Amino acid sequence: MGTEKMERRAFLKAGGLGMMGIFCGLPVFGANSTAEEKVYKNMTKTYVDNWKSPWHPEVPKRLCDLTHELARQGLSGEWGAKMTNVSWKADIPKELMPQHRYALSAMSVAENAPLRIEKGSLVIGSATLIEGTQGMNPVLRIGALDHVTVGFERVLNLGFDGLRKEIRHRLATADLDEYGKDLNESALLTLDAVEKWNSRNIELIQKMEAEAAEAEKPFYRAHVERLSRVPKEAPRNFHEAVQSLWTMYAFFRLMGNWMGIGRIDKMLGPYLKKDLKSGKLTLDEAREILAHFWINGTEWIGRHQYVFGASGDAQFYQNIILGGIDKHGNEVTNEVTYLVLDIVEELHISDFPIAVRLGKKTPEKLFRRIAEVQRYGGGIVSVYSEDTVIEGLVKLGVPLDDAREYTNDGCWEAIVPGKSSFIYTPNDMLPSLYAALKMNEDAKPDYPDFESLYASFCEALESNVESVQKSLDGRWKNKNYPCCLASIFTEGCLEKGVCYAAGGAIYPMHGIHFGGVSDVANSLYVIKKLVYEDNYLTLNEFVDILKNNWEGHETLRQLIKNRFDFYGNDAAAPDEMMQRVFNDYAEMVGKTKVRAGLIRPCGISTFGREIDWRMRRLATPEGSRLGDILATNCSPTPGSDKKGPTAAINSYCKLDFTKTCSGATLELKILPSSVKGKNGIDALAALMKTFRDKGGYYMHIDVVDTAMLIDAQKHPERYPNLSVRVSGWSARFTTLGKEWQDMVIQRTQQLV
Repeated sequence: MGTEKMERRAFLKAGGLGMMGIFCGLPVFGANSTAEEKVYKNMTKTYVDNWKSPWHPEVPKRLCDLTHELARQGLSGEWGAKMTNVSWKADIPKELMPQHRYALSAMSVAENAPLRIEKGSLVIGSATLIEGTQGMNPVLRIGALDHVTVGFERVLNLGFDGLRKEIRHRLATADLDEYGKDLNESALLTLDAVEKWNSRNIELIQKMEAEAAEAEKPFYRAHVERLSRVPKEAPRNFHEAVQSLWTMYAFFRLMGNWMGIGRIDKMLGPYLKKDLKSGKLTLDEAREILAHFWINGTEWIGRHQYVFGASGDAQFYQNIILGGIDKHGNEVTNEVTYLVLDIVEELHISDFPIAVRLGKKTPEKLFRRIAEVQRYGGGIVSVYSEDTVIEGLVKLGVPLDDAREYTNDGCWEAIVPGKSSFIYTPNDMLPSLYAALKMNEDAKPDYPDFESLYASFCEALESNVESVQKSLDGRWKNKNYPCCLASIFTEGCLEKGVCYAAGGAIYPMHGIHFGGVSDVANSLYVIKKLVYEDNYLTLNEFVDILKNNWEGHETLRQLIKNRFDFYGNDAAAPDEMMQRVFNDYAEMVGKTKVRAGLIRPCGISTFGREIDWRMRRLATPEGSRLGDILATNCSPTPGSDKKGPTAAINSYCKLDFTKTCSGATLELKILPSSVKGKNGIDALAALMKTFRDKGGYYMHIDVVDTAMLIDAQKHPERYPNLSVRVSGWSARFTTLGKEWQDMVIQRTQQLV
């Protein structure tokens, strides 16, 4: 009997390693099952049939009890509570070159970080340092990296030995300067650090094996065999591939980096296909293994208060991409795609936000499976219209084969995984409108017609855009920033001898993002209609009302809010204004695609900043007052989208998102009762197809009842795992601050 088979048999016979007396029921039996195993399988099936999900009665059980118990521990914050700060002293000479200092800090972490291996875990390794949750290098005490997805796939397939071979050849043959040589030598030391940490995990497993019952020992031996091979060597099978990916990802987290994972089904699918074909593994076994990867992602729960406080406990940018085409134009969707959705549906873990790429080749089965998972809520699964994203990247100058491989940066901006460095600069568009209206001046606005006013607004906006462009001219030039690990996993850096932070990536990107676009468009539409077309009041009169925050003019404010069709209702006039503002803004940013060696994609986002901006924004012509929370990202202004989700999608999709390849998102909040049963699944699938066919960019659908959210705000103890989509991430609702909760609550409740 092979080691892998012995491991699974031991796992079963030990009843899930005897953990709290839990009956495991892990289905691992194929065509050659013994009679004993078949009896065990029948017992499992009976138990599964009697299981009920704690968050939704219709969710089926596919995973064993031990897996559910581990998920409970992670989700409850038990693992997060065990985390510690750095407790050792690392003496790293400051006179060393920066990447050498990074490598030594990585080795210090590898040698000293506390280890945590849960009994029965199928995927080993834990980021146990609190500094990691704070986004900092634990030893150097400097900020680490985020908003990027590095090249896990390439390193997974090469193995560390393959990388070392490349680096040593480069050091022997390439014309590198002193900095470049140090970067490559430091890369070798950093790879050694990852393997040192891995070897310490092996030693702990061996100690656990020595203390285990004889029947359990094969379980531990299989772990030792696996960790002894990966990530040092390329994986031979699915379990090794999952473990290798997690080891690499966990060490990034241990070093304080908040990374996206990327196209996990593209990375792992070929390994699973091979194992299924050979009979080495079943889908049920593969689901258990992958579920433990997901469960490991909950290990930071309970530490959110040290990071964000208000914006939830899962904003660590660990996004997952599913589906879509590869560089050759072939559909990627495979068995791993569906296993991920199974796991999310059953465990309801929101710590890995998922985005599915929808294109011309997306299987009908996948549309329906997404809808089945979305209807249970949590806002965990979102979607891209991939043809739009790919076309936008190509227009930006990215070659088609790389554009087809896009993933996200950790939120929803599109990048090329393993070839991009990325960050963005956020801005608010409303101050440009205030400048045109002279809201912060004693002077009166004097525009004889709407076009004069609009031209003044564009002049102010273009000035703001150019100010941002100038501020970026010196970015990504920091050779002194220690970031060796990201440089190893990002193509271009080691080859050029230039680190990640100094622009070493093939595609160094810095997105320019503005928010409040729909609020500006709605406001301009109201002014055009009331002042210049209907002559209801003069512009000076209107501006005076706004300067006084609508005081004494509530009737007019309510008339505007209730009588106007704004962006989001599939109405021609307001949508045309939104298109005009969108196009002019995109053109202002888009005329500078590359400058000072930096690619500058255009995007529209708020990412929750509508909360920070609320007290800096003045009253708006669309009817808002000082302190109101306005539109999120590229969504309609809250409460203004009154014609249902299809109308909102139609309005949104009138915009040409190939001009904003750094992203522009639509959020929808759907009432759960409207998506029940087959008809509800059909309706959700139809919404996604409409979004894809009409050329949207990115959309997340949150199926949640506003009344439940209000009750959760009052009684958080009743809703410990109620997840909602916030922006580029999902979070457990009760971990959000009140303003953030209010922002989610006030989104328009739609009926499908």
